[in-house]
Amino acid sequence: MATIYNIHPDTPQTRGIEQIVGALRDGAVMLYPTDTVYAIGCDLNVKSAVERVRQIKQLSNDKPLTFLCPSLSNIAQYAVVTDVAYRIMRNLIPGTYTFLLPATKLVPKLVMSPKRKTTGIRVPEHTVCQSLLQALGNPIISTSAHLEDRNGNAPTLGLEKAKLFDQVDKLVDLIVDIGSEPGDGVSTILDLTGEEPVIVRRGLGWEAATAWATSVS
Repeated sequence: MATIYNIHPDTPQTRGIEQIVGALRDGAVMLYPTDTVYAIGCDLNVKSAVERVRQIKQLSNDKPLTFLCPSLSNIAQYAVVTDVAYRIMRNLIPGTYTFLLPATKLVPKLVMSPKRKTTGIRVPEHTVCQSLLQALGNPIISTSAHLEDRNGNAPTLGLEKAKLFDQVDKLVDLIVDIGSEPGDGVSTILDLTGEEPVIVRRGLGWEAATAWATSVS
């Protein structure tokens, strides 16, 4: 049964954040809110925890995992950022965007796309996420918490918080509860690995992403 941490959405309690971060360093897997949907995550650098996230989501090793970074400067440690990519991200970060970029050696193989050697990175505009990232000092895995049902049906967005918590209670070690219902909007995905930016998925804020991608092409 997961431990629930009630965290204030605007002024996260330092003690609560420190307890969560301590658990993440020890290999915990958590359910936590982001600026899009609730996500399942862990410390990027704890292999056993990343493996558990894959098991929970039933993801094969050839499916890359997205992770959160606190800032644009932090992204440069984990991805190769061209001038074009930098200009686009500078104007969209922080926000509801996932950027596909060539991975550096700091990205664990268990996280990146094995064929393309790429990775998906987000910089969230969410106070609790940012507090966790700053306190942990490492990126945090972020994959939507919407799971297939017992009949193998595709996951659906907009699941009520109580039902979502009940669904994952025995799968994760801790749950971060900020009191509000989960969001139901997905991130916009931009592929910045080629010469020109490509919007792979239209999600929240896709209009702004389209405008910036067009302006630098």
